[in-house]
Parts: sequence; structure tokens; C-alpha cells
Amino acid sequence: MSAALKVLTVAPRAKHTATVIFVHGLGDTGYGWKPVADMFAGELPHVKWVLPHAPTIPVTANGGMRMPGWFDIFEFGSINAREDEQGMLKTTHALNQLITAEVDAGIPADRIVLGGFSQGAAMSLLTGLTTERRLAGLAILSGWLPLHTKIKAMLNDHAKKLPIFWGHGKSDQIVRFDRATMSIEYIKSQLGLNTLVSPDKVLEGGIEFHAYDFLPHSVDDKELEELKTFLKKVVPAQE
Repeated sequence: MSAALKVLTVAPRAKHTATVIFVHGLGDTGYGWKPVADMFAGELPHVKWVLPHAPTIPVTANGGMRMPGWFDIFEFGSINAREDEQGMLKTTHALNQLITAEVDAGIPADRIVLGGFSQGAAMSLLTGLTTERRLAGLAILSGWLPLHTKIKAMLNDHAKKLPIFWGHGKSDQIVRFDRATMSIEYIKSQLGLNTLVSPDKVLEGGIEFHAYDFLPHSVDDKELEELKTFLKKVVPAQE
């Protein structure tokens, strides 16, 4: 995965002043999130969406079946399962390359949001908390904190001031809800981030957490609406 990621780009409908890089989950592609980019375009016309496609890799927990993935999964569901650290760090490097490309094209890092779903959420959280650049915010949907035993040493200086939207369904059977709450508790106790931020205070930094009753490993209209509100806050339109 040293080569640059292939991406789907959804162009802004107005002058380009902000970018959202959104990272899909296991077995998906960037095309899976294009409908969301299109749906949000009316209220975020200044935003360009970069939707990377994961490389195809064998996934151990799926019997070695090859599918799009950001890192190998050795065991589904276990909080303490062995992690593919090498694969995760490769993806972090590749996502940082996408951020650099946007900055080189004239979009300041603090006008770039990194987000994702499931595996993509885990990689967005790892990248956003460790990248040298201060991003506009992170959007973590149905995700968890990876490499929790090592991330403290990797944490960047501005992690505590980073606005983070985190949404998770209470009926998620793939990335269980307690995996999210345990991740958030660890982020609070070990990393020192504020994890009880109200939406009106999120620009000061910390996690704005939303739990969704009856929602499985997916998103719904309420979560997308709250995500859109968050994006309008962290990358508002500029004159």
C-alpha cells in the first residue's frame, strides 16, 4: 500500500474552501459513501469529498477471502484481539498522503475533516490523533480506538483541541456498542481528551458522542443529519 490510494472525488458545487476525506468500511469502496456526499452538497456546496478505495487484501477472520480492507482482521468482535499494526500504520501513512495532497492544492489543514465508517472510522481516529497537522475535525461512525496500547506515545500535540463527532448504534453486532464506550473511556482516562462535549462546545475540542437506539452496524437519517450539522460547524462556508 505504499502507492497512492485510488480515490473517488465528488467535486464541490461552489468555490472549493474545505475538504472531507471519508474512509469506507471493510468490503466496501468509496462509491458506498458517494450518496452521502451528494446528499450533503446542497448545504455544504463548498466542500470537496475525497472517497478513497481500500486495496484488496486477504482477511483472516473471513477465512482469508480477499476483499477491500484497510488492515487485516484476525478475529471479529473481540475487544482484545490481535491487531494488524503494520497494516494500520500503512493506511495511516496513505491517509496522511491524501491530507498532504489537499494542503498542497491550497486547502489549509484546519479546513480538512477526516472521517470514516467502521474500519475507516478506526483509521480516521488513529490518523487524526497522530498526524502532525491540526485538522478541522474527525467524524467517527461505528468505530473504535485501534492500537490503544501504543497510541499514547504517538499522540499529537493538538489532539485535545480536535473536534470529534462520534456516532454509534446501540444494536451494532459487528462493532459492538461497548467497544465504542470502552474506547471513549480509554481516550478520557489515558489520553486526557474531553469525552463529554455538548454539540455547542465541540469547536473547543473533544468528543461529541451520539448513541442511536436500535441502530445496527449502519447509519440512519438522524445520525447523518447530526453529522451534517457538525460538518457545517467545523468547516463553515467562507465568503
